[in-house]
Amino acid sequence: MDEGLIQTCKEILRDVSLFCEGSGIRLRSYQKQVAESIVDSVIHGKGLSFVVIFPRQSGKNELQAQLEAYLLSVCSVELAEMVKVSPTWKPQSLNAMRRLERVLKRNLICRGRWKKRSGYIYQFGDAMIHFLSGAPTSSIVGATASLLLECDEAQDVEIAKWDKEIAPMAASTNATRVFWGTAWTSRTLLARELCAARLQEQQDGIRRTWLLTCEEVGSEVPAYRKYVDEQVARLGRNNPLVRTQYFSEEIDNEGGMFPLGRRMLMRGMHARQLEPTPGMAYVFTIDVAGQDELMTDRTANLTSNLENPGRDSTVLTIFEVDSSYEQDSLLRKPTYRVVNRFSWQGVKHSQLYSTLMGLVESWSPVKVIIDATGIGAGLSSFLQDRLGPRLLPFQFSQASKSELGWDFITVIETGRYKEFHPVDEEMDRQLEHCQYSILEGPTKTMRWGVPDGQRDAVTGELVHDDYVLSSALVSLMDHEPWGIAASQVVRPKDILEEMRF
Repeated sequence: MDEGLIQTCKEILRDVSLFCEGSGIRLRSYQKQVAESIVDSVIHGKGLSFVVIFPRQSGKNELQAQLEAYLLSVCSVELAEMVKVSPTWKPQSLNAMRRLERVLKRNLICRGRWKKRSGYIYQFGDAMIHFLSGAPTSSIVGATASLLLECDEAQDVEIAKWDKEIAPMAASTNATRVFWGTAWTSRTLLARELCAARLQEQQDGIRRTWLLTCEEVGSEVPAYRKYVDEQVARLGRNNPLVRTQYFSEEIDNEGGMFPLGRRMLMRGMHARQLEPTPGMAYVFTIDVAGQDELMTDRTANLTSNLENPGRDSTVLTIFEVDSSYEQDSLLRKPTYRVVNRFSWQGVKHSQLYSTLMGLVESWSPVKVIIDATGIGAGLSSFLQDRLGPRLLPFQFSQASKSELGWDFITVIETGRYKEFHPVDEEMDRQLEHCQYSILEGPTKTMRWGVPDGQRDAVTGELVHDDYVLSSALVSLMDHEPWGIAASQVVRPKDILEEMRF
């Protein structure tokens, strides 16, 4: 390498921003502040602990890759090790390695002077970085971070995993630690480290935390502001995913799923309907309960002959689908208005089948969504034989119910779910008692529903969530590739023709 080029490289390595420009990247002001603080702690052996919370898609991962390549270059003449831990190996660790490789290949200082070892180690001279998985089942004990220990998406790494297996990697080296992530609940590793770093800031005045919102990023990147505006319109400003991922607001990891503000958003001004309106599209959603074999007299008061009068009911919710969303080029999602609701407790499924088919003939729903889990499978199968592709069976599992819950919140927060007026008191009671809790880890799994054995504080009666589950099923329609133009609205005579044997 000639003297001129050597001198150029030395100048570039004095400034992390110049180094990034060598890869074709100009750091934004908020990225530059973070980079300079981390580099200063690493190079001067300060061993500080930083917490960097950026909103989604704002350049956090690119900044990480640039920093890693820069430190490999600067420290290449000394024996130095860095460790980067991600919540999962695939895809997160693999993605992080690909980003670093891209920088190493583009930057003129790094190009051709690095190598990859053992599939997860990148080496530049005597400096190296190890990429490891922080998944609960991963075996990563033994690595040492003498220079830098990074935790990416720290909100998704279990605290116990970090404390027992990862934190000791820097225990004897005074390595700088950086916790990168996006806001989530108040009980994550990221939240804990944020509190600790803020306390240290108060004690010595050295900045250790960066918590940016989409508004700060948007002021520097107009295209990002437009992107976030679209996400808010699509998901709703108070959607937990929007609050955490774009506005960097922590949420509780458990609590009431439908606080008063969300319940008020669900209330409509339309009246309950006893019959369909010609030309409108309707959707049925059915949560299936068990039948009571002791029911013998169909005309008798249901609860008088039930073996378990406190059991759930089979609930049918009828929605009118508003197609005016087609005029909204941004949202393009329907509005669902509850126009009627039926419930049956302890009724045999053979009788339910006949009743439901009678309602299908009257209302001509475009789709019938049914809980086909366990005891619901039989009723679902019978309806499938008659309705064909109009029936959409849904299997409840921990994962599918979690996704359904997030989708239901999205429908509500975008103002696209409306109950009839006056309020259905049983529905409102179940909403008020419905709770949620969010499990640790990257899957964002949410458990939700009315807790078993929950009783109304006033009446002492058991509270169920059959009305809520039935209603939540309508959010599946957001994923259905169907239009609701007038030509596609099914009229009674159409479905009667299709149901003939």
